[in-house]
Amino acid sequence: MSQTPFIIAEIGINHNGDIDICKKLIIMAKKAGCDAVKFQKRNINKVYTKEQLDLYRESPWGKTNREQKKGLEFEFKDYKIIDKFCKEQKIYWFASAWDLDSLNFLKKFKLKYNKVASAMIIDKKFLDQVAKQKKYTFISTGMSSLKNIENAVKIFKKNKCPYELMHCVSTYPMRDEDANLNTIYTLKKKFNCKVGYSGHENGIAISVAAAAMGATSIERHITLDRTMYGSDQSASIEEKGLTEMIIQIKKIKMAQGDGVKKILEDEIKIANKLRSHIKS
Repeated sequence: MSQTPFIIAEIGINHNGDIDICKKLIIMAKKAGCDAVKFQKRNINKVYTKEQLDLYRESPWGKTNREQKKGLEFEFKDYKIIDKFCKEQKIYWFASAWDLDSLNFLKKFKLKYNKVASAMIIDKKFLDQVAKQKKYTFISTGMSSLKNIENAVKIFKKNKCPYELMHCVSTYPMRDEDANLNTIYTLKKKFNCKVGYSGHENGIAISVAAAAMGATSIERHITLDRTMYGSDQSASIEEKGLTEMIIQIKKIKMAQGDGVKKILEDEIKIANKLRSHIKS
């Protein structure tokens, strides 16, 4: 049987700053059969300019972009709760840091994995600091050329840090015709490494196909309800979709088998019956 991909449920900012919603999403991921949940961590004053933060933006937290971004960020006390809760649920958690402050913040927790978001793959100074931690790192490749990816890979190889590339298209939601799943083969051939898939499409068919094509990890944004407030909610999957996706992936990986042509014991009786008229 082919190995089932490592399934990552991207909670991201779909918790809407509410720890109770977050816990429900963790339970949902665990119940569906995910291996890990992932978050996003930002120092908003480092990631966004003052002008961007001061822009008018009506949200549940106020009327500026600053209030909205601040409302979506969990702090240390929140991550302590998440850390404890994930241990109780027996599921890994990790986060994609969007700046060096956030990367250092995550050091406060004993996390098994790191994640480089597609936006950060061109930041060589940041990548060097991630790679120096020598944690197994998932690297998303959205918005990136092969040269961008090659530069990132060189940094991880130089630091002898284990990594896995993830084919990704950074549109929300992604159109089916933009998926270009054959890039999984391209990245495997060029970089001779594991390649996963981080998807933002509607539905589950493309993610299931990515698994069938040998993706070693599958990451999807999850939500309690796709109509909830938030920029990532519409490109996320709900509990029913997540559960069905994992069932289909496991079924396909089981069906792929080992590739050795053989006659099954159950076939012998049928062969004797269906070939009884043939004289050897």
